[in-house]
Amino acid sequence: MHPIPAHRFNTELLPRIAERVQALSRGTLQTDVLPSASPDQPARLRIWAVARAGGGRYAHPIDITLSWDSYEVDRLFATGGDLRFAEYLDALPGKLDAWQEARQVDFSSRTQADPTVLLGGLDFEHLLR
Repeated sequence: MHPIPAHRFNTELLPRIAERVQALSRGTLQTDVLPSASPDQPARLRIWAVARAGGGRYAHPIDITLSWDSYEVDRLFATGGDLRFAEYLDALPGKLDAWQEARQVDFSSRTQADPTVLLGGLDFEHLLR
């Protein structure tokens, strides 16, 4: 990945993903941008929350890290990338929902089965409606 797409992703697009996650959760999920190991790699997004009072479905509070494939980030800055990213943001509720069962995460109680969850190598494909 060229440093410019990584930098643009980190400064222009990743904050929009973080805002979308927080808006979808009505502020119950927090986000932190985790810097990349090198300037030519996309940063990661940590999603975390304190478990609901009284516990939840799983033993650990939400602590998920999202990382995106560098090639996929590069594609966002090619022809059609703006539309792809907009559709990705629109599809994010479905993606978050789909990750719950597959990764033993419960956003309602803000708990998960494992102490940390990594969702890596992500792309910007969207779910068909």
